[in-house]
Amino acid sequence: MVLSGPDLVRRRGLRQMRMVALSLLVLAAVIYVLTLHHEGGWAYVNAASEAAMVGALADWFAVTALFRRPLGLPIPHTAIVPTRKDSLAESLEQFVTENFLSEEVVGEKMRTAEVSRRAGEWLAAGNHAERIVEEGVRTIGAALPKLGDDDVTAFVRGSLLPRFAEEPLSPIAGHFLGSVVDDGAHHALLDLLMVEAYDWLAENRELLADVVGPRAPRWSPRWVDSIVIDRIHREALSWLAAVRDDQQHPARKAIDRLLLQLADDLQHDPEMMDRFEAFKRRMLSHPDMGHSLTAVWDAVRTALIDAIGDPEGPLRLRATQTIKDLGKRLQTDEVLIAKIDTRAAEAVGYVVRTYGTEIVSIISDTIERWDGREAADRIELHVGRDLQFIRINGTVVGALVGLTIHTLSQLL
Repeated sequence: MVLSGPDLVRRRGLRQMRMVALSLLVLAAVIYVLTLHHEGGWAYVNAASEAAMVGALADWFAVTALFRRPLGLPIPHTAIVPTRKDSLAESLEQFVTENFLSEEVVGEKMRTAEVSRRAGEWLAAGNHAERIVEEGVRTIGAALPKLGDDDVTAFVRGSLLPRFAEEPLSPIAGHFLGSVVDDGAHHALLDLLMVEAYDWLAENRELLADVVGPRAPRWSPRWVDSIVIDRIHREALSWLAAVRDDQQHPARKAIDRLLLQLADDLQHDPEMMDRFEAFKRRMLSHPDMGHSLTAVWDAVRTALIDAIGDPEGPLRLRATQTIKDLGKRLQTDEVLIAKIDTRAAEAVGYVVRTYGTEIVSIISDTIERWDGREAADRIELHVGRDLQFIRINGTVVGALVGLTIHTLSQLL
């Protein structure tokens, strides 16, 4: 058996305690021989030493019988660990399962261990946040270049697009659109559209004339058509400017109502939902969709590599600050602390409930692979030193009991 450093320390301690127990036995034997056939007070000492030897030998036999056959004799019910290691391993496994690795015990320990608070203290202390970001950057930086376009395209076409095609997205899109309109998040986009529309129309009066001019009556003079087109151009610009500058313009309100109605139809109108899903499937089945998503991924990957490569870049600084802020919240936000601790306890409980048997089976599987002698040596190495106190106590208690019995015998 190969011994580690701690095992060597345990072996030295075991040998020292064996020597102490043996020394007491030898001392008792010497005293017994020296006081043999003496009268008076020495008779009491002789009786005590005799009983001490009996106690020492009996306990030596009991302790030794656990790990080997005393004096090599084939005495029944000895060498218990080597001969019954498999059944002992099963009993130990059952004991650990019932008393330690149970969902209730582990869950309660996780809830009282303040895992989230300790994690918050660790995250907020020293340069731990910087270390986490550095390790994350190193991992991401090594992984991103290895994700080639062919792999991404295969994933998009083989898994992502088919999954999106099967999953009904109309309710999700409707809910998202409704949330955007309720929050007014679309106003910035509408402002941008109005600005661009006004600038485009202001610069393309001739294009408007090309669209409206052919619709004029044949009998209408050209100069009349030009006046009408100019008027339409001015009125359109005036209307776009009003919508652009007035946040409460009726057109804006009408657009909000239209978007809210569309959001509701996407969630509840079967006809609109079917039209949206049909449009989604046409878009996802387009031959260029896979290449377009791959191109987007390639752009995102390049941007990420450039961003994380700068130690003083905003991405890494923001990530570090976010981790530190999280560490502070995990120390002060009682709601978040309770939520995380509860989720951690539930997660550990699930692992114990689902995989507890496999985890504890490591005990029996490991011990079963041991040779009987090796198993006895390993176990004795860990508990043998304490077991030597049984021999010491047996010697001392035996001497006291022998002295008491001899005293009572003299009195009677």
